[in-house]
Amino acid sequence: MEYLQTLIYGIVLGSIISVAAMSLSLTYGILRFANFAHGELLTVGAYCGFLFFTLAHLPMWLSFPLAMVVTAVLALGIDRILFQRLRKSTAVILLISSFGVALILRSGVQLIFGPDTAVYQEGIEFPIRVGDIRIKPTHFYIVGGAILIVIALHLFLTRTKVGKAMRAMSDNADLARISGIDTERVIMWTWIVGGAIAGASGVFVAMDTQLHPVMGFRLLLAIFAAAIFGGIGKPYGAILGGLVIGITEEFSTFVISPGYKPAVAFVVMVLVLIIRPQGLLGGVKT
Repeated sequence: MEYLQTLIYGIVLGSIISVAAMSLSLTYGILRFANFAHGELLTVGAYCGFLFFTLAHLPMWLSFPLAMVVTAVLALGIDRILFQRLRKSTAVILLISSFGVALILRSGVQLIFGPDTAVYQEGIEFPIRVGDIRIKPTHFYIVGGAILIVIALHLFLTRTKVGKAMRAMSDNADLARISGIDTERVIMWTWIVGGAIAGASGVFVAMDTQLHPVMGFRLLLAIFAAAIFGGIGKPYGAILGGLVIGITEEFSTFVISPGYKPAVAFVVMVLVLIIRPQGLLGGVKT
């Protein structure tokens, strides 16, 4: 039963990482640069949920999409103000710029909400018992919400004109441009969708643990490891990568201290880069 309980915790953590890694892979697949401010977008989404749900006393079913919208608008705004001007620069310049954006966002969260931890709800959350297995109600919301987001993204990418254009641009940006696809519009939608999903994953993290200004940064290594495992730039691979990382981290506590769980993601990432650097599904070509 102990192993089954750990598996449940791993699936919950894996669902959170999968959603975040899916967003990171989506933006990388089209923009071709690693956004190191992605973790801070998670943090902003989590604190937006806190603002709407805890401080404004709105129901979670309304606070959750509002947090996604605010994060999406912020992500698009960052692109319009900064990344759009640097789009023709080298990947290194974009990467360093994303570090600067991460520091600005983190400092902004600290200035507005303070450096201390916070929670969405005070008090004890009584788990649902199934035999000897304990499942918190929020775990159902997290896993269920992650599944809905995956389905929604799949339908968006396969059934909408914009989604199909995003897939075409991810495969070959030059060919997509020659074919008449409005690449600037695709990039705009990439930031909107990627930002919204990042905000959702931030709310999931806060629901499962606590809010802290560096919560997204602490999860960034696991997010990159999941994206690399599945194939950087491949959102569907990121889903599998997130589940593998989450379950592996939780089961690692049987042999190492829980404080070393983030190191597991690093080890997995290094092994994938050595054995299969293109990832499980094969990453996009740079």
